[in-house]
Amino acid sequence: MDGAIKHYSEDTFESIKHINEFGQEYWLARELQMVLEYSQWRYFEIAIERAMEACEKSGIDSEDHFAHIRKMVEIGSGAYREIDDYEFSRYACYLIVMNGDPRKEVIAVGQTYFAVKTRQQELIDQYDQLSEDQKRLAIRREMAEHNKSLADAAKNAGVIEQRDYAIFQNMGYKGLYGGLGVQEIHARKGLKKSQKILDHMGSTELAANLFRATQTDEKLRRENIQGKEKANQTHYEVGRKVRETIKELGGTMPEDLPTPGKSIKQIEREQKKLTEE
Repeated sequence: MDGAIKHYSEDTFESIKHINEFGQEYWLARELQMVLEYSQWRYFEIAIERAMEACEKSGIDSEDHFAHIRKMVEIGSGAYREIDDYEFSRYACYLIVMNGDPRKEVIAVGQTYFAVKTRQQELIDQYDQLSEDQKRLAIRREMAEHNKSLADAAKNAGVIEQRDYAIFQNMGYKGLYGGLGVQEIHARKGLKKSQKILDHMGSTELAANLFRATQTDEKLRRENIQGKEKANQTHYEVGRKVRETIKELGGTMPEDLPTPGKSIKQIEREQKKLTEE
């Protein structure tokens, strides 16, 4: 490191992305090692091994995402030697940065970037054939499950009382919505007091909130964050990072996305009626 201040963004990772002859994207391990500021290959290999183990434990064949290759590199005076390298899928990169040191700015940026991109691809793969209403239902149900896990992680961090948890949730929304809290979002959507904002979001807005919830959950647990204030700040910062990534990707800010005409409860009633007919 030369002491110069570096600025990391999605371009940090986009700039080293490759596309093969089949139109598939991949990242080379040796290039990712340098971007993630691993000084030596042997240290980066440890991170790769941990990521591959996590992949296998998830029931996914690691060879589909971590392609081991060997290549010749010039070492000077016309001499060459063979070295190990890998071709990583986006999911492999995601697992690697999730096992990295979150205190490094580049790791923190990478975690958000690859988490958002990987989740977007999952949603495309899983929901491409579904209607917008079906996508909303699927993501909303997933959101409900992840919010339970997030509440548990927040409790472990010291967010015990219901009032404190409401403040904790509000901080996440403020980060993602550019300073707007639950009440402001509720008013912006023109909802009644009893209506929940998550039930009045389209699939894109729900997905952004799902990223926020899952990444906050993981960060609270991974870093063993303790104290209400630190938990609140963590939720806010994760929300803000997701917002920055959406902006860098050229997406619409969540507060500017349209509010659907139907609520999740209306869609559920319609779905139930169809199954009963």
